[in-house]
Amino acid sequence: MRRRRLDIVGRSYPYLVAECAGEVVGYAYAAPYRPQPAYRHTAENSVYLHPAWAGRGIGRQLMSALLVECEARGVRQIVAVIGDSANCASIGLHKTLGFREVGVLRSVGFKFGRWVDSVLMQRDLGDGDTTPP
Repeated sequence: MRRRRLDIVGRSYPYLVAECAGEVVGYAYAAPYRPQPAYRHTAENSVYLHPAWAGRGIGRQLMSALLVECEARGVRQIVAVIGDSANCASIGLHKTLGFREVGVLRSVGFKFGRWVDSVLMQRDLGDGDTTPP
């Protein structure tokens, strides 16, 4: 996890952490969507909350700040790859922040003893695709 954070920050992508009383209760980060130069204006986001802290608005605060940081760095499209179509909390959070569902990859992961989907969601940042970068 430390290596991932250093790699992300080293590439000038945001990595945000929420703390309460010195305890990490959540984090969110953006990373390159694909390594090829054609995709340099698109990022993939991730957001995680400690289950005990869910439903308190922390995920929304993290994601809102992450979107601002990504836009300031010139990101024009942000993609969420949500592992499990049953993850209603993450799908709902992304929807309330302006993401739209753009596809579902059925049964592409296997965890917790079952097959899971990946839900793909996307949002424009700044001018999105209306102007060249």
